[in-house]
Amino acid sequence: MAGKYDDIIHLNRPVSRKHSPMPMEERAAQFSPFAALTGYEDVISEAARLTAEQVVLDEDAKQELDEKLRLLDAQITARGSAEAELTWFVPDGLKLGGEYLTRRVTVRRADHSYRLLELADRSVIEIDRILNLRLDP
Repeated sequence: MAGKYDDIIHLNRPVSRKHSPMPMEERAAQFSPFAALTGYEDVISEAARLTAEQVVLDEDAKQELDEKLRLLDAQITARGSAEAELTWFVPDGLKLGGEYLTRRVTVRRADHSYRLLELADRSVIEIDRILNLRLDP
């Protein structure tokens, strides 16, 4: 039984006179996987990242925080700065919500007209984003 390609099946493959054979390492690279949807995994991981909503303080908590801010002002006036542990909300730049940070900070100045605290490192925290303030004695 004769096959359709019997006349060419045992011939040598053609060899180019212009181009040298491709090295095996480069030949294997032709078959390596590629990302058809570049950035897709980044989008999925960003969507899966959880953020928190900012807590709205009730009136009692606001009064307690205001009292602590008055004590903070007194310490800044007396010493030039005040040490405190702050918990505040930092909004997320990419999606709704954010996260709460708790840090030990040195407060240089409280600006109540703009509702800001200026820290020793020149960073600024909005007073309305503060959840908790614990002063050092």
